[in-house]
Amino acid sequence: MIAVLVIDMQNAFFEDPALQRRREEVVAACNSLTSAAREAGAKVLLVGTEHERDKSTWSLNMLDDDQGFIFRGSEQAEFVPGLVTAEHPRMAKTRDSAFMGTDLGMRLRNWEVDTVILAGVSAHNCIAQTAADAFAHNIRVIYAADAIATENPEAAEGVLRVLVREYRQRVLPLEEILSVFEPA
Repeated sequence: MIAVLVIDMQNAFFEDPALQRRREEVVAACNSLTSAAREAGAKVLLVGTEHERDKSTWSLNMLDDDQGFIFRGSEQAEFVPGLVTAEHPRMAKTRDSAFMGTDLGMRLRNWEVDTVILAGVSAHNCIAQTAADAFAHNIRVIYAADAIATENPEAAEGVLRVLVREYRQRVLPLEEILSVFEPA
């Protein structure tokens, strides 16, 4: 079984100019991906980062800088306009990996998922960390190339090259991924 994980498609991340320039394109690709998955009976999970104002969920860099980010219930934490969200379950995380401190592993086991398709932002950190942890859980990974963005292309290229080579993960264009969901 395949599941699509749409990661951090939230207003806060698209405040960065590099991501802002690609927002409409990535939203459209994510919507195409989730629509095809839903029609094929595959699972879709929207994953977003959320923190508490009291610092209890802050990461080390946030604590070092004494600067919080993406507080629960804030406009920053909302999914970007245009992203289809209504029918999909959601999960909040506080770290780059969607597995760290969440029930993602249990959800995927309950859904009998052996492969995840990753979409969203940012390729060099949250996508990559989730992909590495998926490998640790014996879950195969496909990166939806057209539905992933980053504000640091050089870092993204380097980390994805390692994950593809070492963990046998695949980076595929949206057109090829969508064909996976088409009836045989």
